[in-house]
Amino acid sequence: MPPAHLRVTHQDREHVVEHVKAAYAEGRFDKLEFDDRLERAMTARTHGDLMPIMSELYGTQAVPRLVPLPPPVRPERAPESNERLAAAVGHLLLVVGIPIAGPLILLLTGAKTSPYIRRQALEALNFQLTVVGATVLLPFTVIGVVLIPFIWVAAVVLSIVGGITSLTEGNFRYPMTLRLVK
Repeated sequence: MPPAHLRVTHQDREHVVEHVKAAYAEGRFDKLEFDDRLERAMTARTHGDLMPIMSELYGTQAVPRLVPLPPPVRPERAPESNERLAAAVGHLLLVVGIPIAGPLILLLTGAKTSPYIRRQALEALNFQLTVVGATVLLPFTVIGVVLIPFIWVAAVVLSIVGGITSLTEGNFRYPMTLRLVK
C-alpha cells in the first residue's frame, strides 16, 4: 500500500469504487452506505482517504485486485485454396495495371463469404489508394517527382510479396499505408 500522504490518481479512485460496487452487489451493505462510501472514494485526495474505505470492506488483510478476464479466443478456420487465390489476385492486380478497382471488386464480392478475403482485399485496397494518392499529390513538391518511380517500383514489389504471402495463408500488412477504408 502506498504511503498515506501521497495523492491518488483517477485509476486509484476507480479501483476502490469497483471494490465498493462489488461489495454492494454482494449485499454487504445498503444503498445509503453504498452512496456514502462511493462519495468518499470519489472525493478522496490522498491514499490516507482511501485506506479507511478499503479497510471497512476487507479489514486489514491484503486487498484483492480485480483483474478483468480476457475475451475468449475463437480459433479462426484456415482459408481454403480458392480464398487464398482470390486474396492473392487482389494484391497482384496492381502489377497487371488495375489498381484500386481489382481489390474493390474483390471486397464487394468476396468479403461477405470469407473474412480472409475481406482482410486481404482491404489491405490491398488501402495500399493501392495510398500509392495512387501519393502519385497524384507528390508532383506538387520539388522532390516528389523524383520519388514517384521509386514508389511505384516498391509498390509492385510489395504487391508481389503480398500476393505470395496470401497464397501461403499469411496475413500480409503493407508498411506505411494509410488505412482509409475499414
